[in-house]
Amino acid sequence: MSEEAQTTAAGDTAVHPLFDMFPPATYEEWRAVAEKTLKGAPFEKRLITKTYENILLQPIYNIEDIAGLPQVNSLPGFEPFVRSTRALGYVIARWEVCQELPYPLPREVNEAARSDLSRGLTSLNLPLDQATLQGLDPDAAPMALVGAGGVSLATVDDAVTLLEGVTLDRTPLLVAAGANAVPVAALILAAAERSGVGFDRIGGCIGADPLGALAVQGSLPLSLERSYDLMAQWTAWAHVHAPLLRTILVATHVYHNGGASVVQDLACALATGVAYIRAMQARGLDVHVVAPRMQFAFSIGSQFFMEIARLRAARMLWARVVSAFGGDEQAQKMRIHGRTSAWTKARFDAYNNMLRATGEAMAGVMGGIDSLHVSHFDEALGLPDEFSRRIARNVQIILQEECNFIRVIDPPGGAWAIETLTDQVAQKAWALFQEIERKGGMADALVAGFPQSFVAATRAERFSAIAHRREVIVGVNMYPNLKEKPLTVRMVDHAAVQAERSAEVQRVRHAVDPQARQDALGALTQTLAAAPDRLVERAIAAARIGATLGDLATALASSDAAGPTIEPIPFHRAAEQFETLRTTAEAYMARTGARPKVFLANMGPIPQHKARADFSTGFFEAGGFEVIGNSGFATVEEAAQAALESGAGIVTICSTDETYPEIVPALTGLIKSSRPDVTVVLAGYPTDQIETYRAAGVDEFIHLRANCYETLVRLQQLKGVAA
Repeated sequence: MSEEAQTTAAGDTAVHPLFDMFPPATYEEWRAVAEKTLKGAPFEKRLITKTYENILLQPIYNIEDIAGLPQVNSLPGFEPFVRSTRALGYVIARWEVCQELPYPLPREVNEAARSDLSRGLTSLNLPLDQATLQGLDPDAAPMALVGAGGVSLATVDDAVTLLEGVTLDRTPLLVAAGANAVPVAALILAAAERSGVGFDRIGGCIGADPLGALAVQGSLPLSLERSYDLMAQWTAWAHVHAPLLRTILVATHVYHNGGASVVQDLACALATGVAYIRAMQARGLDVHVVAPRMQFAFSIGSQFFMEIARLRAARMLWARVVSAFGGDEQAQKMRIHGRTSAWTKARFDAYNNMLRATGEAMAGVMGGIDSLHVSHFDEALGLPDEFSRRIARNVQIILQEECNFIRVIDPPGGAWAIETLTDQVAQKAWALFQEIERKGGMADALVAGFPQSFVAATRAERFSAIAHRREVIVGVNMYPNLKEKPLTVRMVDHAAVQAERSAEVQRVRHAVDPQARQDALGALTQTLAAAPDRLVERAIAAARIGATLGDLATALASSDAAGPTIEPIPFHRAAEQFETLRTTAEAYMARTGARPKVFLANMGPIPQHKARADFSTGFFEAGGFEVIGNSGFATVEEAAQAALESGAGIVTICSTDETYPEIVPALTGLIKSSRPDVTVVLAGYPTDQIETYRAAGVDEFIHLRANCYETLVRLQQLKGVAA
């Protein structure tokens, strides 16, 4: 330790740099050394990365990059809340471990909930099936909707079964209810009442999100105006009777899973939130009633620093929005639920999903989420079992207990890269949000297809990068494992679920006094016009005496106009194109008893062919092809004989550009003269010889810039792999 540092350590008030013996380097000096190391490769091409958000990631950031950013000087818990809505972060109150329980039957969900609540789960996340979200009882819904995506909820008895043994006054709920929040809430609240829990002790979110539902489904069971009417009545009622419940949800998973960038995702969140505040104000609710009842839900992808920046930017921009509506500091605080990405999860080499989810969860925690779901590693395959639930749950517990995130406050705060990215994401998201506003707001923009268009454009860009393997999915388009054993997972048996659920609903109907039920539903229908302030109360009363979710939804849609119809945003996963190739190859193997084969004609000693042989192996295995390798051949005659004896339908020549003129025409000629149906592929792309090699019989060229996916599709079709 230097003398100056020792003096400072002993208590001297003078401040001396600990490493003052090392002169600081300037950015210009660093760049000069970096460019020298690159040996002539362009600095901008090798070290600057353009993201899907059109942000240029720099290789190094410094203090000048954050000069003039006012939010950098803010503190956690204070406006603009970029650093957290809580002054002490997770030190006093941890984020909620809020794992989805996506089982179709209420008893299954309850069994999983009771098991997991004693093992680290702290919040009950209850995804609903598509029938429930559309306001349909299981016996009236198309079979494919029953049990699809979550639990089938139709009666108070279902809700009682769902929540049996759960201490509702200590376990917050998260229920994304789409456009039908009031019927769902009525069933849950009536069940809570039956178990003796007061409405004022129930916390969490039973959230209405009609615009989110519209983006997913392409239509709504209600008009948007009626959806907003019900949202307003649910919010006003909860403000008085259930003050711990949030009633409005802004979930942007649909945009993320459609392929959107974080900027696009955040802009859609802001525009949706603004639409809901405006609709509530038009129905007489003050922003100080509405904003605290709102919760946002974001999917967290694989771009670690960008995801942290997005969550920090979201809080900052939402504070600006609520302030513009006249909201005070308390109303400006954004509540965020995070969900690790479904887009990034793969069906092949699925254990890798544990690693993906861990990185995404860590980004969410560093970004300051309030609750979190970590994807089960088998999420893309089917329903989770106890093991996959345990691993996903323990990711959060390890982040809390072993990684000590509950003992630090805003760990990325002040980091030059994070602060710069936060500002850049905020600027671009705000600009796109304003563009959505100029198109009339989120609802009009969806009707016009504007969000659909920019999400589709980014999705196409992502799929192109994946197809060219510029974006790597380990175990899928790179480093595939063709020897992996498929996981055993349980799929939803929709026919069996519908049969069981229909029988349960019919049993409840037969036990109910039909006249009392009809009177209660009639009173609810009359409330729409005569006494809307009593709507939620009468919905609970109707549920209490046996009205089903379908009954309630039908009553609340009485005399309503038709709902809007738009082009929905489709669900996708990054790996799906290459998974289709692999699945096609697996089906071919099931039909024929063997995988489609590629023979590597490796020419010369190992150092001469190894790089391209390794590249070719990975390239073809990504499409499910079996690659037959070897240690190399000395002559084209030996290579041709081995290739023909292998029986492979594709032969790939691997060597160097310098040796190809002597090898390629001769070897291709020998192969084609014996078997014209063999497809000859050349590893590499020697631009000055392409036409010569094509004339000699080469059919395909594979190289670093090739579209791997499209090449493999062509080869599967050509060789009869695709049925």
